Amino acid sequence: MVKVHHSLLAGLCELALLLGACSPEPAADLAPSADGAAASGDEVEPLSVGAIPDQDPEELQRLYGKLSDYLSQQLGVPVAYQPVTDYAAAVTAFKVGDLDLVWFGGLTGVQARLQVEGATAIAQRDIDEQFHSVFIANTASGIDEINDISGLTALKGHTFTFGSESSTSGRLMPQYFLQQAGLALSDFKGEPGFSGSHDATLKLVEAGTYDAGALNEQVWLSRLEAGEVDQSRVKEIWRTPAYYDYHWVVNPAVEAEYGEGFTEKIQAALLQLDPSDPEQAEILSLFGAEKFIETENQNYEQIEAIGREIGKIK
Repeated sequence: MVKVHHSLLAGLCELALLLGACSPEPAADLAPSADGAAASGDEVEPLSVGAIPDQDPEELQRLYGKLSDYLSQQLGVPVAYQPVTDYAAAVTAFKVGDLDLVWFGGLTGVQARLQVEGATAIAQRDIDEQFHSVFIANTASGIDEINDISGLTALKGHTFTFGSESSTSGRLMPQYFLQQAGLALSDFKGEPGFSGSHDATLKLVEAGTYDAGALNEQVWLSRLEAGEVDQSRVKEIWRTPAYYDYHWVVNPAVEAEYGEGFTEKIQAALLQLDPSDPEQAEILSLFGAEKFIETENQNYEQIEAIGREIGKIK
């Protein structure tokens, strides 16, 4: 019988390991257990995060890319941002289950929840329980600052643009306050415009394409702070009374996909964003907030009522 030297045997084993012949069994894919921790099982589907496209797409990509990374670390599952083309597309994607967690405006949030039984509003920014729309005017329009709601009649006979047709702060609430002032859409010069986003509204009024328009308070203030507004050409003329607006809505399907209690885990991750942590502070800053706070479905009953009144909710 031929004897094999120990050193030769060791060398052959090392070679076999390099070739993969002696490699260990591949690790099982990880999936969340009932308590949200990783466990062996099927591959985890990414948690799909979306948002209404209310700002410049590049700004949104930057914001939600950073937020997705943060949520993935906190939740222990992959998180992917899925951009949508318009407000209606965000509602539809949530309805059919393509989006699990969406940053909605007040109106779109109500529209989405009415179509998905069990959908829950879980968090809003600190600024969203006292949110405002801002009316702006081109400085060459001859429109002066407005002191109270009755002064909105000064817009009669002028061109005017809203934001998206489904925007709470760029259409729903501005139209509501115009109606409260006794101003009908037919009182404008020509048909009112629908710019599609708050940034677009600002640029159109600044350029003089429209005499006046209404947009999101937070976008207006952030663009002013960034020096992106030509104040020689556009000015704020009126700020609306406060109302509830933006909020996060969770699809109830996440409980089956990621485990019982996962909705609460998402809520906790959002509420725990810490302004003392530089990376988390950047996320909050991009949202224009100091922190996220809890919210609930009933906070948007006024939005639902106004939405039904002007025909945006059937």
